[in-house]
Amino acid sequence: MSLKEQLKEDLKIAMREKDVVKRDSIRAINTMIKQIEVDERKELNDQDVIKLIQKGIKQREEAVAQYKEASRDDLVQKEQEQIDVFSLYLPAQLGDGELEAGLREIITAVGAQSMKDIGKVMGQASKKFAGVADGKRINEMTKKILG
Repeated sequence: MSLKEQLKEDLKIAMREKDVVKRDSIRAINTMIKQIEVDERKELNDQDVIKLIQKGIKQREEAVAQYKEASRDDLVQKEQEQIDVFSLYLPAQLGDGELEAGLREIITAVGAQSMKDIGKVMGQASKKFAGVADGKRINEMTKKILG
């Protein structure tokens, strides 16, 4: 079952169970998918949908930070609940140990010696860990290793 079909089924279940948070979160994902498909006139595959979901999570995390600054705990909670639902549709994220081991392999393969070589490492790592590790996490771990 594709990710889009899974979202459609889960939306039906959320509506039946009157789960407002899950229903609204899935609708938000579906809206993002539809917008890209209409604008670019192409059918999105699972990998594209995962990238969209990650983008949605990132937007909501930024909103959470802004709402915390403004002391709007009600909105922080709403955004956090959406992040939790969005995360259900992402592949399992790599643990720190697995990510570090993978990055060390890449660093050895590209011959990176210092922070000057971070671009080479990030290019490879972004492709290898797409969907299973956030770019920010990859960058921070790479800096820690090369630093």
